[in-house]
Amino acid sequence: MTERIFELTGADPAQLYGPSNTFLNQIGTYFPKLKIVARGHKIKVSGPEESVIEFEDKLDGILAYVEKHKTLDQRAFDTLVQASDAARENYTLLKDEVILHGPSGRIIKAKTPNQYKLIEASVDNDMVFAIGPAGTGKTYTAVALAVRALKNREVRRIILTRPAVEAGENLGFLPGDLKEKLDPYLAPLYDALRDMIPKEKLEFYLENKTIEIAPLAFMRGRTLDDAFVILDESQNTTTSQMKMFLTRMGESARFIITGDTSQIDLPKHQKSGLKEAVGFLKNVKGIGFIYLDGRDVIRHPLVKQIIEAYEQKD
Repeated sequence: MTERIFELTGADPAQLYGPSNTFLNQIGTYFPKLKIVARGHKIKVSGPEESVIEFEDKLDGILAYVEKHKTLDQRAFDTLVQASDAARENYTLLKDEVILHGPSGRIIKAKTPNQYKLIEASVDNDMVFAIGPAGTGKTYTAVALAVRALKNREVRRIILTRPAVEAGENLGFLPGDLKEKLDPYLAPLYDALRDMIPKEKLEFYLENKTIEIAPLAFMRGRTLDDAFVILDESQNTTTSQMKMFLTRMGESARFIITGDTSQIDLPKHQKSGLKEAVGFLKNVKGIGFIYLDGRDVIRHPLVKQIIEAYEQKD
């Protein structure tokens, strides 16, 4: 049995303990073998030595975050308690990792450790697969990286593409001209761009094809040079579509492929091009793979619980 007293220096106990001691009570559930008693700036911990050592390690990471950012919310707390040493160290830096500034000074940055890893992977690799469930910021982070590359003149253009219709790209039943048929399927890409580029400038970029948003079928036969290219919803590509897209990569191009293998809408007899590509490209040098999960969900808190419930069911 080991007993230790930790003194909080440089961190506000109210931030560390949370509203009505919420965080203090929650950390106790991670260490059921420990007795944890907090009094002001002191935390007394007693229990098995290995558990006390692990508690100290987690506490150090949380304190470093609180001292740096002067705040602690539920998402940050969960991440810091659950993450590995390296992930916790990265997470304390997240709020300094601004990807770019959008209209009206809007700050766009990584919000979770795996989003941070996606940024790093994009720097280290010309092609990155970002795979994870809905709401984990895959597409948004990828678009932010593309816009940053364009602003920094690392590329001459941005190309954003996705399967136009989740099952088969059959657009004939939709009313309107081709653009009107396609826009509903490409709306998430437009939404992300509007957060990052002023309206007039975005319209100019779209008009002169500096930024191009098109269905995947329109990529066939092209060579995409000096471009930042994002394939979104790639779980709904077939094997031939994925091969076609990946082989469009030209000189000085950067690719990010995003997808959610839990939401494949292809007919049952068709294999997902994303799942196959991940299987046989995982050892190719220059291709990075980032996996996001429920801890990266940045939508309503219920989304995280819904994803976890479906994962348990599966």
